[in-house]
Amino acid sequence: MSHALEKTHKPNLFLQIIFYEDKNFQGRRYECDSDCSDFHAYLSRCNSIRVDSGAWVVYERPNYMGYQYVLTKGEYPEYQRWMGLNDHLSSCKIVHFTSGTQYKMQLYEKADFGGQAVEATEDCPSLLEKFRWREVNSCKVFDGWWVFYERPNYTGRQYFLEKGEYRKPGDWGAASPTVQSFRRFAE
Repeated sequence: MSHALEKTHKPNLFLQIIFYEDKNFQGRRYECDSDCSDFHAYLSRCNSIRVDSGAWVVYERPNYMGYQYVLTKGEYPEYQRWMGLNDHLSSCKIVHFTSGTQYKMQLYEKADFGGQAVEATEDCPSLLEKFRWREVNSCKVFDGWWVFYERPNYTGRQYFLEKGEYRKPGDWGAASPTVQSFRRFAE
């Protein structure tokens, strides 16, 4: 049985994500259609999510901090379905896509764009196999949206990157430089 809608944040009718406290879209919920820096006051936990439209990055902690999860349209009846490590989510951002985007980024061996550099324009299921690297210490995203993964084959912790410069792993939200795979993120 679903409880009454606790909070709705709705300035834009085209994009929507709904967070539920319990598995299988049950319990209190929070509907959102724009960036939200802290919805934890409305939900004590999040065990399921329905993305009605748009692409989203959801974060474990308020103010877009902590573990990140990149979600597209679909249903996620339990937190393991979005590769969640627990039932804690507190903030979210919309990914604003533009048409005709090319994908290009430069990865660096050392922080502050030092050491060896490699260019990427395609998905990479294994940095070790393709570049013989086990980590990325800085990068520049020239175009497109990318997701770094902590383990090969797009598994493990996720980190969302958009156009910009990332001088150290903390700039993309990571505690360490471990990046084992990455892929382009598109609508």
